[in-house]
Amino acid sequence: MKHANVLEVKSLCKSFGGLQAVQDVSFAVRKGEVHSLIGPNGAGKTTLINLLTGMYVPSAGEVWFQAKNITGFAPQKLAEDGLARTFQNLQIGMNMSAIENVMVGAHLRLRSSLLAGLLSLPRLRQDDRECRAEAKSMMNKVGLADYTDVAASQMPYGALKRLEIARALMMHPTLLLMDEPAAGLNPTETAQVGELIRQLASEGITTLLVEHDMPLVMRISDTITVLNHGKKLAEGTPAQMREHPDVVAAYLGAAQEEVSA
Repeated sequence: MKHANVLEVKSLCKSFGGLQAVQDVSFAVRKGEVHSLIGPNGAGKTTLINLLTGMYVPSAGEVWFQAKNITGFAPQKLAEDGLARTFQNLQIGMNMSAIENVMVGAHLRLRSSLLAGLLSLPRLRQDDRECRAEAKSMMNKVGLADYTDVAASQMPYGALKRLEIARALMMHPTLLLMDEPAAGLNPTETAQVGELIRQLASEGITTLLVEHDMPLVMRISDTITVLNHGKKLAEGTPAQMREHPDVVAAYLGAAQEEVSA
């Protein structure tokens, strides 16, 4: 029987000196779902994501990925195991073309040795052709077919956000952690990103989403975990969180009317 949970966070804690940034947080992400983390600024969302992706080592607690304890694993090892991430602040090579940026995501899977690269052996050339073809397919998937050979520096911001998603998909992730993919996007672009996230979930790519756009979160999430002051405040479906008095008081507040719309 397959493990139902792709990710399990168990009593996770992180301290920076006397500051308790994450305090005894536990939750599970089920296979194929869109699971969102929300909370006000300073709630501990980014620290939690950094713990899950190996950027930080937890002070206490455990992280399990596909029934394997990955607590303290390095980011590269996690990527090899199928955990990919996009960033709130763009991590794009502006001196590269769009497709070159996407191809970077496949570097962990390339079979060619350094020596083969130096000698330009046929294996390397074949790998490059295969990688380029797959990168083009991923760009098509995220709606960037027209930008294949365009310099990243010439692309609009909204396209660059989707370019990061395409690059992450080149890693063949089981779990995709997305840090504010709709930040800075207009309503049309936000809707497109939401549709893409749901499409990926339907294809078996589980998504853990950190996002401040509440209408988007409520529209595409299967489960929502709410953080406040580094602690887990509540968890449930969008409908349950929309009506949860503690969530409304701590985070939704004046945005409740917009979220309900």
